[in-house]
Amino acid sequence: MARILFVMTGADRWTLADGTGHPTGFWAEEAVVPYEAFTAAGHQVVVATPGGVEPPVDPASLTPELAPRLEAIKELRSPVRLAEVDPADFDAVFYPGGHGPMEDLAVDADSGRLLTAFLASGKPLGVVCHGPAALLAAVDGDGASPFAGFRLTGFTNAEETLAGNADKVRWLLQDRLTELGADFVEGEPWAPHIEVDRNLYTGQNPASSAPLADALLKAL
Repeated sequence: MARILFVMTGADRWTLADGTGHPTGFWAEEAVVPYEAFTAAGHQVVVATPGGVEPPVDPASLTPELAPRLEAIKELRSPVRLAEVDPADFDAVFYPGGHGPMEDLAVDADSGRLLTAFLASGKPLGVVCHGPAALLAAVDGDGASPFAGFRLTGFTNAEETLAGNADKVRWLLQDRLTELGADFVEGEPWAPHIEVDRNLYTGQNPASSAPLADALLKAL
């Protein structure tokens, strides 16, 4: 049995370019589907958030089908503090998306250190949709991004435009990941798409959650 760390947002508001707060959190499907896949395979999941706060779910992601499945994830109600996590205690790490990570994990130094350590360890590191915003907080000993030169994906500019957010935001995820030196690979909007480069596993959007979880299970 592997121990898998879910690093999740603690932000329930996403600050837009005009300074207003847009209700957000994690995207339900991106936590529920991988959680169910990992636990069905016999693995243990531990949830961590900045400050150990209970991760808020984005209300826009709650469907009648997903709500009871989300309610069944008891680990969401007892998260550990991200600052107290020892990467050596876990066999893999997984970052669900939603716009929440754009607000807090993108600038969270504890998360950045964790990501840098996991990448160096060779253990599987899975990140989906807006979860790759967390990669922006990771720096190596030279002050550069350890993810520079990695092939990856995430929520695209095209998808942010189709979702009606592109003209409201302070920055776009695809742009920032490209600027840090990553090789960003864009798939069709809303279609499942994952990229695997060394021990980094990334998924583009909510539909990519299931194939990403399957790839991580094979790696474990």
